[in-house]
Amino acid sequence: MGTDDSNGEDSLHQPHDKLFAATFGVPENAAGLLRSTLPGDLSAVVDWDSLTLEPGSFVDSRFRQSHTDLLFSATVAGGEALIYVLFEHQSTRDPRLPLRLLTYMARVWDRFDRLHPHPAKLPAILPVVLSQNAEIWEVPERLVQLLDLPEALVEALHPYIPDFAYRHLQLAGMDYEEIPGTSTGIFVLRAMKAERLGALLDDVVWEEDLLIQVPPELFEMVLRYILGRDIDRGAFETRLNQIGNPQIRSKAMTLAQVYRQEGRQEGRQEDIMEALTLRFGDASAAVKEAVFAVEDAGKLRTLLRAAIQSASLEEFSEQL
Repeated sequence: MGTDDSNGEDSLHQPHDKLFAATFGVPENAAGLLRSTLPGDLSAVVDWDSLTLEPGSFVDSRFRQSHTDLLFSATVAGGEALIYVLFEHQSTRDPRLPLRLLTYMARVWDRFDRLHPHPAKLPAILPVVLSQNAEIWEVPERLVQLLDLPEALVEALHPYIPDFAYRHLQLAGMDYEEIPGTSTGIFVLRAMKAERLGALLDDVVWEEDLLIQVPPELFEMVLRYILGRDIDRGAFETRLNQIGNPQIRSKAMTLAQVYRQEGRQEGRQEDIMEALTLRFGDASAAVKEAVFAVEDAGKLRTLLRAAIQSASLEEFSEQL
């Protein structure tokens, strides 16, 4: 299994997952990507206007820092079907990917069975994987490729073996200009592709024809996503000044200023917790939560002095 490449911030905040879910949890954005990347004969029979996001996640808890998923229902060729989208942002390929997909699909069917006792038939599931990779991965395209079958028995065993294929969308295999979908979806996927390549400040990410069409809340999420990566802050400021549209430029620079302030506050909060740990050992979760809830700069300075000067953790807690 591939390892999660996230740092401490990723583990805590899961920025890849949040950005993916906020973007493609909107059926319009999901449809814009899927209708152009599924086989033409299949895409043609999906009523994309009927695409509906279903609640729940089916990913194993141990993989939730490197994977997230979305389940949609849709009318397909006049009947009901499900489209399951798994998003991977791990750093290495998963050679057992079809096996995990089978597990998740079984969970989808199991939940459907619980919600619809004794259905005449289970709905079809179309599995799609979107990988945020820097280079193309060679992974099995069908479940049967994982099985060690004696060549002489392949045909005889075929009726008894589960098998399926899945659609694998690899960002590493898409040129920036070839990424399909809505303007919002394209903008987000370009940023995700660029993140893996260390190219978040390149022109292709900041194409203004896309920026002006992105909802403000998603634009803010992408800016936070970019600022949370390892980028040159001076180059980032220069990039913002190069935005031609004055409204977008002003919005971006305001958000960047807010983010810098939040970063300074978070740094002070971490300094307080480090001082407490060095002096008194690990503080309780309640103390940590209370410290990180403080946003006032003056109060944070007071707490840092208290963390250094207090005779005990209890005395420090009185300052909260």
